Amino acid sequence: MLTFFAWVVLLPRVWVTRVQTWWGVGVMLMLRYLLNIRYEIRGIENLPDGACVVASKHQSIWDTIIWHIIVHDPAMVMKKELLSIPIYGWFAIKAQMIPVDRKAGAKALKTMLRAADEASAMGRPIIIFPEGTRTTPGEPGTYQPGATALYRHLKLPAIPVAVNSGMFWNKNGITRKGGTIVLEFEPAIPAGLAKKEFTAELAARIEAATERLVAEHLENTGAPAPA
Repeated sequence: MLTFFAWVVLLPRVWVTRVQTWWGVGVMLMLRYLLNIRYEIRGIENLPDGACVVASKHQSIWDTIIWHIIVHDPAMVMKKELLSIPIYGWFAIKAQMIPVDRKAGAKALKTMLRAADEASAMGRPIIIFPEGTRTTPGEPGTYQPGATALYRHLKLPAIPVAVNSGMFWNKNGITRKGGTIVLEFEPAIPAGLAKKEFTAELAARIEAATERLVAEHLENTGAPAPA
C-alpha cells in the first residue's frame, strides 16, 4: 500500500500522516480477515490530549504499526537504519519521526532530545519502546536510558503501555496465529520524578501489566506458557 502511495511524500506532511493511518488500518484489516488476528485497546482514557511520552512494551512488528491508528500524528522514536528502507523510510522522514543512531552514544541522545522538543512543541505524542528492541513474552527486558531522558528533559507525563502481541506474532515476524492482541494504557506517571525513581516505576508498571495480559490470554485459551 505504501508503494502505491509513494508519490505522497512530495505533498505536505499532513498527507503523509494520513496515508500512514490508512496503511495501518489496511494492515489491521488484512490481519483480521487473513489471519484472524484482531486487537483490543484498553485504558485509552489514560492518554492525555497533546504532547506526552508514551513508553510501550515491544514484542512484535504489530506494535510499530498500531500507533498510526490509535493516536494522532505520533512522533515515533526509531532506529536510524529504518530510514534507509525504500518508501517506508521516506514516509518516516517526511512524517518527522525521531531517528536514533545507536552507535553514536551521547550524541544520539542529544539529537533525539532536540527532535523531541520539536515534536512536543507541535503537540505530538512521543512514542518510545524503552527496551529498545523486541522481547519474547516472559522474557525480562533491559530498560535503556532513552525513555527516562525524554521524560526528564521534556517534563511531560509518561504513559506506560503493556501489550501481549508476542503471543500472536513473534518478535522475528515469522510465526503468526489467530486471536485478540490487547494493548493497554496504564495511568500516567506524572512529570517530576527523579531519574532512578522514574525508571524503576516505568519498568515495574509495564512488566506487571504485560505479565497480567499474557496470563489472561493463557487462562482464556488454555495455551501453554511461553518458554
